[in-house]
Amino acid sequence: MDTALYLAGLGFLFLLWVKGKGLEYVIVHHRWIFVCLFLLPLSLIFDVYYYLRAWVVFKMCSAPKLHNQRVKQIQKQVQDWKKEGAKTFMCTGRPGWLTVSLRVGKYKKTHKNIMINLLDILEVDTKRQVVRVEPLVSMGQLTALLNSIGWTLPVVPELDDLTVGGLIMGTGIESSSHNHGLFQHVCLAFELVLADGSFVRCTPTENSDLFYAVPWSCGTLGFLVAAEVKIIPAKKYVKLRYESVRGLAKICETFSLESSKKENDFVEGLMYSMDEAVVMTGVLTDEAEPGKVNSIGSYWKPWFFKHAETYLRANHGGTEYIPLRHYYHRHTRSIFWELQDIIPFGNNPIFRYLFGWMVPPKISLLKLTQGETIRKLYEQHHVVQDMLVPMKYLEKAIKVFQAEINFRYFGDNRIEQALSCTCA
Repeated sequence: MDTALYLAGLGFLFLLWVKGKGLEYVIVHHRWIFVCLFLLPLSLIFDVYYYLRAWVVFKMCSAPKLHNQRVKQIQKQVQDWKKEGAKTFMCTGRPGWLTVSLRVGKYKKTHKNIMINLLDILEVDTKRQVVRVEPLVSMGQLTALLNSIGWTLPVVPELDDLTVGGLIMGTGIESSSHNHGLFQHVCLAFELVLADGSFVRCTPTENSDLFYAVPWSCGTLGFLVAAEVKIIPAKKYVKLRYESVRGLAKICETFSLESSKKENDFVEGLMYSMDEAVVMTGVLTDEAEPGKVNSIGSYWKPWFFKHAETYLRANHGGTEYIPLRHYYHRHTRSIFWELQDIIPFGNNPIFRYLFGWMVPPKISLLKLTQGETIRKLYEQHHVVQDMLVPMKYLEKAIKVFQAEINFRYFGDNRIEQALSCTCA
């Protein structure tokens, strides 16, 4: 009894400390403590809930039945906004902290929020080779379902939490983009609610002007309520070849050459300094050589960008076979290389074996709990920026980024080919 009272008293004192300056101090100076003790378990709970929910909804086929009802609710909200005089701009009611971007948009507080609860896979049509999805369906959710039934997307951006809507309205790119284009180029149809509350479906032949205007429009033309995306048969592994390359000119030459080869299903480059990189080329296959399978997505495995760096430090290449879904989400566990700044010892083997199964913390929760001080630190000392440039300007662009942003070191910065790079 006394022990219980003592623990309760400690808990009460901890809560008082949290409400004061204690929590802010930990978040700013020892953020890893807060992340490990609170955000990792909470992130795991979130993931388990959403994956179970997605599985149950799909198995019960309840999403298609509810989809039309949800779209009508969105239409009604827009029509009500119009009746009220359309005094402000509209935006989705999804909180800014839920997005994968590190930026938290302030416009949500001044715009009319339209609630859009569309996060389900509606249909998988293997005859037409199409999956129809709602905009908040994530890449992790899609690959978990499609790969389990022998199918996949031609373009799968790596992070689990990236959504179909975000990749369409923004820019979706992957290491298969030299063959298939951006994410928008594997989309066959869009369904939208426009500013007058009307519903419209657009394809390359139906309302084609709107179809080609939607990508990169950032939601300014209407609310995306569904999309049809092309699917292709999946294979078990990616045969991945690593090549360490030195010298900026040689790096750009190698990357450009490998991107021009259609036989490469995937091409990716990771730069570890201005003159050091690992260029990786992958080929889909159902067969793997004995002893060369690397399940890099397993929680006890080293982070992918650190694993790739070992080839650079050893100054040689290598080949291994990575299970397909592990390859797709190879940068998820380390949030590319962001997690090393949040949990400095996160790639330590001991940490990976003991706590790696909870990694990564959700970006949305990191944003929600970062506070004003951390936000300012990110704004002043941290750069997360996608650059899409023609391949012929790649070397020049890297030099400009280095000069203008003035990196203390050019470590772990990623190059990824776009359609414009290989076709320019």
